[in-house]
Order: sequence, then C-alpha cells, then structure tokens
Amino acid sequence: MILGEKRLTIENINSVASGEKTLLLNESSRFREKIRKGSEFLDRLLAEDGVIYGVTTGYGDSCTRGVPQALVNELPLHLTRFHGCGLGRYLDESQSRAVMATRLNSLCQGVSGVSEELLVRMVELMNLGILPVIPEEGSVGASGDLTPLSYIGAMLVGERDVYYQGNIRQTAEVYQTLGITPLTLRPKEGLALMNGTAVMTALACEAYDRAEYLARLCARITSLVTLTMKGNANHFDERLFAVKPHPGQIEIASWIRRDLEHKAAPRNSSRLQDRYSIRCAPHIIGVLQDSLPWLRSFIENELNSANDNPIIDGEGEHVLHGGHFYGGHIGFAMDSMKNAVANLADLMDRQMAQLMDTKFNNGLPANLSGATGERASINHGFKAVQIGISAWTAEALKNTMPVSVFSRSTECHNQDKVSMGTISARDCLRVLELTEQVAAASLLAVHQALELRLRAGELEHDRIHSDLLKQHERIMADFAFVDEDRPLEADLRRHIAGIRKKHWTLY
Repeated sequence: MILGEKRLTIENINSVASGEKTLLLNESSRFREKIRKGSEFLDRLLAEDGVIYGVTTGYGDSCTRGVPQALVNELPLHLTRFHGCGLGRYLDESQSRAVMATRLNSLCQGVSGVSEELLVRMVELMNLGILPVIPEEGSVGASGDLTPLSYIGAMLVGERDVYYQGNIRQTAEVYQTLGITPLTLRPKEGLALMNGTAVMTALACEAYDRAEYLARLCARITSLVTLTMKGNANHFDERLFAVKPHPGQIEIASWIRRDLEHKAAPRNSSRLQDRYSIRCAPHIIGVLQDSLPWLRSFIENELNSANDNPIIDGEGEHVLHGGHFYGGHIGFAMDSMKNAVANLADLMDRQMAQLMDTKFNNGLPANLSGATGERASINHGFKAVQIGISAWTAEALKNTMPVSVFSRSTECHNQDKVSMGTISARDCLRVLELTEQVAAASLLAVHQALELRLRAGELEHDRIHSDLLKQHERIMADFAFVDEDRPLEADLRRHIAGIRKKHWTLY
C-alpha cells in the first residue's frame, strides 16, 4: 500500500493492521518535493531566528517560554520522554500497526514539517515488524494522543519497548541486534509525531469493521430466531418497509426477508404480531446500518487529514497555528457507534430471553436443553448462558455514556476543552467486545434451537434457505448438540474468535 498517493480507506488501515498489506512511500518527485519543502522552510526559519511554537518555544502552556537556539535540537527528545507515562493495557500488535500507519498517513499530507528520513524510517521499522508497545491510557484527545504517540517517538530514538518477532523487547536491544542506528529527531518532528489523532482514529477503523459485521450477524440471528420461534415472516415485507424508507433499515429487512423466503414453518397463529425484539429488529439494527456511511465519512476524513499543530505550509511558506489535533469528530463517531452497537446486544438479549422461556418459545424445551425423558429434570441447557448474555448486555449498556461530554481542563488550563476521543474509541471497542460475546452465545443458542426443531420433525432441511442451512451445518460440525450439560466456555470463546475473523459469510 502506497502512502502519499491517494486517500486511504478504513479497509486500507485494517489490512495493514492485520499484516495483509505492507507499506511503501510514494516515489513521485512531486510528493518528495512537498515533504522536502516543509522541512527546508523550517530550517530557514530557524536560521533567521523565527519564533515557531514547539520548535523555539516550550509546549502547551509553556509556549511563552523561549528555547535557546543551542537547545532547539534537544526539545523533541524531551517531549517524547516526559510523555512516557502511559498506563493501562498495551495496544496489541495489530493495533500498534494501525496507529503507525495512521500517523504516517497524516505526516504524508506534507504539511507537518518532517523530513523524508523520518517517514522512510517509520516505514522500514513497520516492514521489519518492529512496532511500539503503546499503553492505551493517558490521552484526553487534545492536543491529540500525546502520551500514547510518544511511544512512537521513543521507538524511533531507540528507547522503551517494541514488539518484535512475537515478543516484547527493549528497543535498544533490537536495534543493536539488527544494526539499526537510532534516529535523531529534527526540530518539530517530536511534535509532529505526537500532536495528532492517530490512536483514536486507528481504533475507530477497527471499531467500524467490527460494527459493520455485527449488524449483518445480528440480522442473521434475527432470521434464525424468527424461524425457530415460528414467527411471522410478514413483519419484513418489502411493501411494509417502503413506507418508512430509511435505506439501512430497508436493507436489514431485505436480508431477513430473503433468509425466510422458504417459509419453512407455520407461524405462531396465537399472536398476530410477534414481540418487538423480532418485529422491530430491522428498525433497531437499521440505526447502526444507516449510521455507517456518516461514520465512515468522519473516520476517513480524520484519517486523511493533517492533524497536528502548527501546520507547516512549505510551498506557501506559512506557519499556521491552530487546533487540528482536536479529536471531536472521532469522539462523536465512537460515542454514537457504541450506542447503536449496544442496542444490538440488547436486542439479542431480548430474543434469547424469549427463545429459552417455554412461555414464549412456542414449544421448544426449557433453556433449549436437548435432554429427554427423566434426564430432562437434571439438565439445564443454556440457562447460565442466558444469564451471561444478560450480564454482558448490561455492561455494554453501561458503557454507552458519551465520553465526549466529559471534557476536562488540563495542562494549566491551556488544554481547557478536550475531545476525549481516545477514551470514547476504547469504550466503543469494549462495547463491541461485549456485544460479540452476546452474539456468539446467541448464535450457538439459536442453532441449538434449529437443531431441536429439525430433530422433532417440525422443520425440513429442504425448506430452509440454503444459506441458513449451510451456516447451521458448519456450526453444528464444530459445536456438539447440548443434550447433556457441559461447560460451554470453550465453545463460546471459539465462536467469539470466529466472529472477530468474520468466519461466516453473511449477505
């Protein structure tokens, strides 16, 4: 994948994160000249004793304090070092790759005043599999992701730790082994690396991909719940959705309608209308589906922006001081996404509560246990799984509190209104994780229910849509029918991993 050539997409960043794609720099003379002009313009300003924020001044509230010319070259190193205070868990290797690629793409806009040497070194390290170990906590989302991004700067100068060959090792040790000389950061390069939104944006790219798949999976689970509950397929009629034409909602309804087109089982005649968790599923999932286009727009605009400060216009020879490090768009996108995703968890939770309860499930055994005869009295099937679903859903819902409204005044009231975008992105990933747990449990439960109907002769294989049947056969080949109680943790974890890998093709 070539940086500095065209706009990147969410999928581009995720393909780098997964290791599927490697990075190259644009070789065109136009791109190289733009990068060179920015760094040369800074050099001229320094030679003329120009005042440049973060180059000849202190940082943040210390911007009124001048830095002697003799110390200017030390300033970037100090910036990386005093921000080395991140805490919490470490971003994994794929997330670290995504952060590196995202920061590189911003610097490749050519208005950050960095040298070509810096860009080349970052690409080389990534392609060697040397990645910064980045703690996820410590950013308020403006001035960007200063503390977590300082771990990129530290890696470049040969300090702190890196991922290499599947292990965490000291950067200096890896450099010595490979004969790599630590980089000396030029004036402004520490600030250019750190004063931006790369961490929150990289995490948002991951979140988008996972949310998009969950919308599809939730639609499929709804189809299977409707089928096994003997629900009313007419709730998804095309004519019905034509009169409330939200495009994403219509798409979700069309997927479910297609799954149910065989009308494999008679509907439950005792109720004209199914409960909301079935009847309103397209409306609930559709909120996320309809949000995906604008969420993509917010994320990709941030991904392809220069988001540090100051902006160095080498071609026009301007230094522009502003606030492009502010992560408000990502913060709002992640706050919104986690709300829509948590509603999927809540939807599946309600569907599972119906599916396992003999008062509502239209003849399925209690808790979907496959035990028969006298052994039915001691077997409890999915009873505890349903409790787990409720617990994971409650935690997901708890995490929907918008983070972006909890701005804190920091750094001597210089950073007095901040985005909290990185915390919001992390919260969104946690909500996604919990919802994936709910989805994995729901997937196993609904296929257990389908198997119960098939074994009872209440459904026929040739009257089930081929896509549903293929998925059922694939899952039941990997998941033993629950006719005797057993621990299901390993099954759940395996299917959660399958969801993360998009194991099942959906629509």
